[in-house]
Amino acid sequence: MTEQNQVQTNFAKGELLHLIYHNEDSLYTVAKIKVTDSSLDLPDRELTVVGILPKLEYDVTYLFHGEIKDHPRFGKQFKAEQFRKEVPQTKQGIIHYFSSDRFPGVGLKTAEKIVEVLGEQAISTILERKEALYEVEGLKKDKADKIYSTLIEEQGVEQVLLTLYEYGFGLQLAMKVYQAYKLDAMRVIEENPYKMIEDVEGIGFAKADAIGYHRGLRGNHPDRIKAAVIYVITEQTMNEGHVYTFVKDVLMASKRLLSDRERVEEQDIAQAIIEMGEEGKVMVEEERIYLLTLYFAEKGIVSNLHRLISRGKSVENFPQAEFLKALGKVEEELGIEYADTQKEAIQTALSSPVMVLTGGPGTGKTTVINGLVEVYGKLKGVSVNPEEYKKDDQFPVILAAPTGRAAKRMTESTGLPASTIHRLLGFKGNQDDFEYGEHHQLEGNLIILDEMSMVDTWLCNQLLKAIPDDMQVLFVGDEDQLPSVGPGQILSDILATELLPSAQLTAIFRQAEGSSIITFSHAIKEGKNLQEVDRKSSDLRFIPCHMPQVKGAVTQICERAIARGYTPKDIQVLAPMYRGDAGVTALNDMLQELFNPAKEGKREVAFGDVIYRHGDMVLQLVNNPEENVYNGDRGEIVAIFTPKETEQNQTMIVISFDGIEVAYSKSDLNQITHAYCCSIHKSQGSEFPIVVMPIVRSYNRMLRKNLIYTGVTRARDFLLMCGEWQALETAVSREEGINRNTTLREKLKQAFLEVNHQHDKTGVAKD
Repeated sequence: MTEQNQVQTNFAKGELLHLIYHNEDSLYTVAKIKVTDSSLDLPDRELTVVGILPKLEYDVTYLFHGEIKDHPRFGKQFKAEQFRKEVPQTKQGIIHYFSSDRFPGVGLKTAEKIVEVLGEQAISTILERKEALYEVEGLKKDKADKIYSTLIEEQGVEQVLLTLYEYGFGLQLAMKVYQAYKLDAMRVIEENPYKMIEDVEGIGFAKADAIGYHRGLRGNHPDRIKAAVIYVITEQTMNEGHVYTFVKDVLMASKRLLSDRERVEEQDIAQAIIEMGEEGKVMVEEERIYLLTLYFAEKGIVSNLHRLISRGKSVENFPQAEFLKALGKVEEELGIEYADTQKEAIQTALSSPVMVLTGGPGTGKTTVINGLVEVYGKLKGVSVNPEEYKKDDQFPVILAAPTGRAAKRMTESTGLPASTIHRLLGFKGNQDDFEYGEHHQLEGNLIILDEMSMVDTWLCNQLLKAIPDDMQVLFVGDEDQLPSVGPGQILSDILATELLPSAQLTAIFRQAEGSSIITFSHAIKEGKNLQEVDRKSSDLRFIPCHMPQVKGAVTQICERAIARGYTPKDIQVLAPMYRGDAGVTALNDMLQELFNPAKEGKREVAFGDVIYRHGDMVLQLVNNPEENVYNGDRGEIVAIFTPKETEQNQTMIVISFDGIEVAYSKSDLNQITHAYCCSIHKSQGSEFPIVVMPIVRSYNRMLRKNLIYTGVTRARDFLLMCGEWQALETAVSREEGINRNTTLREKLKQAFLEVNHQHDKTGVAKD
């Protein structure tokens, strides 16, 4: 540990008195320490230490570096930023160490022999040279090897941490490295620290390069250049949602990154890219360069769409008279009359292996879905009433959407069971870990997938692999919404090819004609003059204000909604950015105090700088397939338990996600955030009774037509905007930057062109 680091922080040395809490997965630890030495004034010589730590042991001396924090509920705590285990320095201490339970089979006599031969430096001597143990008379080789491996494991954490501390790593990040590699951590650090960029979240090129520099991986070393190339491609694709980037851009950005320490020439980077292509680390096509996973995911989408579409002749085509008869019965039963465009959409979906249905709010997409399911049941002679099926029976129609909220909306609007795509595919927690796929496909006759604009390249590939040849597919979505958070623009690319049968619903139907929100959303979509829209209608308002007044305007709107009988669950504030006085974070802090302020008797838990209270609305940030809760799900904290009230002897928070209750330990709270305000991206697939949306010029970097359109279309009953009208008009006029770098449409066209060419030559279509 550097002297500089020691001077900058307080320290406390001592032994474990009581391990209050330790999470094996996150390594979050709370421990009571008996202090033997410290830079702090501690009257009772006891201290509560918190931090990301391995499981602490009794009868071991630890040295912690960090700072005292005053917790609002638990009082003074020492937040450990660095730590190390003190190695015994005396002969008696080393004998006690080796004869402890850490080394099974090593008794007092064996420990004394080791110290007699190797002295007070026994531990460091063995770590440097395993063969030193062979010099101890009477110690068998297998036992000597076991002592060495146990010692390596015992000292491994400290060795990794101390090494990473020297390079400016904090305790939490250093522990992530150890968790990723365990006993291989030092080998990775010494041989190729750049591997950590891919394997450990939170490590960028600069941190890995600092270690590489000191390990001699400098200048144009191949490992250094290749790491920079992967880092640049990842940044350029993930940040903007691209499937590929351009070789010239990677060359320039990599050169800037690498030359921060020592100048590296473009020709060296170009040579590294050629080698990476040969090694199968990237894919280069002409001027484009891909991460391998994205290249093969896009390729998989092409081959699976071709597979599903090419079986078109096997789809049963019903005579027009039969179709109209079935449709008439459905209209009579449901008490509706379908428009011609809706009838055509239903008929096309029934006769197509794969079809795309698009349309904005109020255009009747749900009406078409309901009609399709009912007519399908009548023509096929199967029941589409889920109540007539037993629990394990296969329902003929599968409904799915990317998020839990979107799936719930499908169920509410159709009366049919729907699930998230992740749950449908049996997602197990890792990117490629799904129960269903190419070798274990789904069962059913018809699958309807809503909110397809939200589905990224990776998920779409996995989904299509899992669809069998004899299952008909209907993609549903609104291409004018924001594209997926992950790479790709699947829905718009498929539509642009014009290879799949599609139906676009444009007419606003009677039930939506009185809605100013829907009129306004279509004005945005079609680029009409927004001034023509009534800004003071019963369900749509725009309140003028400047950025410093946004908090006040949002507060006023929410207070009026509450006074009229609405609850915080009914109100969703949307903002495009997280930072700033009008950003998601600041608005959440304000709204929590408005909707759910602290009061005596109300339980709360502090997690870093954030306070979570009983009754808070929260948003899930990661997929948790075991609990059937996924990224973007909105829930409410319904209970908080103290350590004394739980079997685990730790604080627990229970969150209800539409009736699904999930328990979180305190260390799991990085999986959630407050949901009173969320980003427009996070709101996709959801619908709220009241949407409050500030729009000001300070959001300028994010303001785009599809962002505003997506936010506006989240409102079901009331849309209340506040801010600067000019900022709104500027955003709606901006369409640049919407398209992403993908090759899906051109590869789809090429695949079908080749098939058609084969068909023309032989008269038989070939796969």
